[in-house]
Amino acid sequence: MVRQATVTESPRSKRGLILSAAVESFGDDGFELTKWASVADKVGIGQTALYHYFESKVHCLLTIMSTELERSASRFERVVSLEDAPIDQLRAAVRAAYDVTPQEVLQMRILQSHMDLLATPRQSEREEAERQHARELVRKVEENWTGLVKRGIESGDFADRDPQQTSRAVLALVVSVWRWYRTGGPTTLEETRDFVSDAVLRLVGP
Repeated sequence: MVRQATVTESPRSKRGLILSAAVESFGDDGFELTKWASVADKVGIGQTALYHYFESKVHCLLTIMSTELERSASRFERVVSLEDAPIDQLRAAVRAAYDVTPQEVLQMRILQSHMDLLATPRQSEREEAERQHARELVRKVEENWTGLVKRGIESGDFADRDPQQTSRAVLALVVSVWRWYRTGGPTTLEETRDFVSDAVLRLVGP
């Protein structure tokens, strides 16, 4: 199944506005509690106009998930390329994971809350194409972190443990934050970042 390539948006396209409105609603109110029509209301279009861009609320959700995975993978690759030593690459990757905008916080909350959606094939062709794309991106993210751990083991910076299990544990620490973190809550993002960074370095340390 082939996923349609993203088409350059025209100045009159509402796709970006729809995604932003959906991120806000899904992130704050929850996907299940968000009415598809309310997203249209936020954008100022009729509900039928939504189907020009997304064939369903689930299709929109899967697109948000893919978008966030693409952003995360790109950010990881960029910051890691700026460092030479694996230990410095790991510090940079963890810090970059929390260098985010309020909308990206919501996108990550949505992604982590609905990862189970990627396990089951969809009947709709467009939904299934987006699901498969997201699954490929998940594999890419996992391979990126596993590769970093392998380099650290080979250099002697990290303990000689199974790199895949170690990278999964590292990723679990990093992404679990988005299930409970709230902007403006009692714990700042900077405090959270520093706590997780220290925990990750202890986890991989020799």
